[in-house]
Amino acid sequence: MDEKEREERLAAGFAAGDERCTEAVYRRWRPLVHSLARRGLGDEREAEDVTQQVFLAAWRGRGRYRPGPGGLGAWLTGITRHKVADALEARARRARSVEAAARTLHPAAERPGSLPHPEPERTVDRVLILGELARLPSAQQQVLRLAFYGDLTQAQIADRTGLPLGTVKSHMRRALHQLRRSLPAGAAAVR
Repeated sequence: MDEKEREERLAAGFAAGDERCTEAVYRRWRPLVHSLARRGLGDEREAEDVTQQVFLAAWRGRGRYRPGPGGLGAWLTGITRHKVADALEARARRARSVEAAARTLHPAAERPGSLPHPEPERTVDRVLILGELARLPSAQQQVLRLAFYGDLTQAQIADRTGLPLGTVKSHMRRALHQLRRSLPAGAAAVR
């Protein structure tokens, strides 16, 4: 069996939902997908995220896969291009939101001759953190807010909320992990 036949069988197995074929597809095309994402985004972390998104989208859409020129590799490349474009648009949206928030919080900084705010980076970090905090599940939000804004220990949070201490610790750990993943590397509050 030649390489083309092997790839066709692999693609057919993937489209049919065969787990071994799916693993083989991931091993075979992950380097290509990751390389395209890294080149398009210029950021290793985002490239990893996009790579995962590509294979998740391919898995979910495997029933729509139709062999064509370039086979499964070309289909995955097309998904990658769309996911990279989505990531770039999301990045641009975040930048616009940060700029708008900074202008709203410190409109004097835009006027000629005005003194700049002493710590605009911290303000932007705060806006980003508050935005990401709002996206967390409500129980995780509550635990973080009580810890950081209420200055309560985990035991005090457990007493106040009635949650078991282990649950409070789990919520805190998951929330902080999610914030670290979703915030830019320079955000001051989660370093």
